[in-house]
Amino acid sequence: MYKFCKLITGTLLCGAVLISFNSTAQVAPKAAAELPKNWHLMDLKTDGYFGISLNQAYQFVKGKKSKTVIIATIDSGIDTAQADLKPVLWTNTKEIPGNGIDDDKNGYVDDVHGWNFLGGPGGKCDFTETTEEVREYNRLKPKYENLTSAPAGSEKEFAYWESVKLTYNTTLNKSKTEIQQLQPIMNALMTTSGYVKKALKLTSGASFKKGDLAKITSESDTVKQSKAVWASVFDQEGGDDTNAKIINDLSEYLAKLNNDVNPDLDARKRIVGDNPDEKDGKPYGSNLIKFADAEHGTGVAGLIGAVRNNKYGIDGVADNVRIMAIKAVPNGDEYDKDIANAIHYAVDNGAKIINMSFGKKLSPHKAWVDEAFKYAAGKNVLLVQASGNDNQDVDAKPQFPNDTFEDGSGTDADNVICVGASADKLDANLAGTFSNYGKKNVDVFAPGVKVTSVNMDAELNTADGTSFSSPITAGIAALVLEYYPNLSAKQLKRVILESATPLTGTVVLKPGSQTEKVDFTTLSKTGGVVNAYRALVAASKLKGEGI
Repeated sequence: MYKFCKLITGTLLCGAVLISFNSTAQVAPKAAAELPKNWHLMDLKTDGYFGISLNQAYQFVKGKKSKTVIIATIDSGIDTAQADLKPVLWTNTKEIPGNGIDDDKNGYVDDVHGWNFLGGPGGKCDFTETTEEVREYNRLKPKYENLTSAPAGSEKEFAYWESVKLTYNTTLNKSKTEIQQLQPIMNALMTTSGYVKKALKLTSGASFKKGDLAKITSESDTVKQSKAVWASVFDQEGGDDTNAKIINDLSEYLAKLNNDVNPDLDARKRIVGDNPDEKDGKPYGSNLIKFADAEHGTGVAGLIGAVRNNKYGIDGVADNVRIMAIKAVPNGDEYDKDIANAIHYAVDNGAKIINMSFGKKLSPHKAWVDEAFKYAAGKNVLLVQASGNDNQDVDAKPQFPNDTFEDGSGTDADNVICVGASADKLDANLAGTFSNYGKKNVDVFAPGVKVTSVNMDAELNTADGTSFSSPITAGIAALVLEYYPNLSAKQLKRVILESATPLTGTVVLKPGSQTEKVDFTTLSKTGGVVNAYRALVAASKLKGEGI
């Protein structure tokens, strides 16, 4: 899963102990100054930030009537009480809430705002999962661990096992290394946080922000050092994060790493109760879509359609959407079965656009997901997906899901857009240093560096990730479809891609490198960044309107 967990780099002073650390996480370089929280909506020429020109887009459609668009987010869930999202949640009007009956007979009981494919009886949820390579390694290990060559008739599976083993070993080593690096950081943050809270006379459950540090007057060396630690952390992290938010992010990431090293392989069966390797059509999951891990999905939904101009939170890209919440992505890798079923659920319940801010290295049941992609295409539904945050060329090393189908029926589906992450300035740092790229398999870039969205508990969250680039693009698609509802998914993809002007001659640092430079046009199919205004203009021309 492509969660935007921001890991910390630098040096911590804890009491008299100097703790040095250098995380291996990929984080974009810090901007020289604080970015506007809505930079991703701005216009390069007018505002000086390489956003999506949203104000110009709304000026273009001013006076025109829009049609409501249903857009699904397959993600970690949504905070359904979030004030910026509650008015725009999709509601299944055919379902009577809370009566325990499948009123619309779609196979999902009380699915009022969506469905949770990770849910189980008694309000439980499969929060933290392993990576797919850990699951596959342990599934195949009893069969092939002691073999050096393929048994007759099992050559294909044995070759797969060999590739799984390599991926697993890489993941395991990386997870062990990061745990060794990050656990002391967690300990230091917890300790220094306690000293700061005590100096501020906060209760145990209270949190503090960067601005609160100025209130500390204690002359204690320990308190001064703790204050300095948190001042440095807040400077590195940016935004309006609290100490609790930063500690929680790191805690979640450590939980994911620990579950790679010491996997709970029975969690799925114990909590959800189904067999993820068996697509039997039997119902599973629950209607509860808000859990403690819904931060990611909440931020994604906010970028798409948070209520505009309400002087609260942020303004979403699209102004007339209903967001269907589908929880299928844990803190770890998603299951192919859940993604396939989630796409079917979204399509069958009227979604015209589906955002997918997740991904993984292996896809053992890719055929199931391929079928769902094709099902969406057949129902004229656009899929928008994050390219991933591993700063790698996905043409050479694919991420999943993707639209290179196993059966050889085609690549580059007409209803799929894959999105990389761009930054706020037209300079060498335009391509997010963490972003995946690919001239063939990444279609376009969109803002994804230091982007701010809504969070749970009425807070905002500024973070990096293609997880943010994807919903911004999906929001543009929804905005276009609001005003041009007769566009097909193929046409919708076309106007999004055609309106991303190739930035020929713009030389940028290659993602993952501090020295190697490439032409920005080599990183994606279009060689450009999405633009809401130009997409609407392209749609109007496609429909024969004068401009």
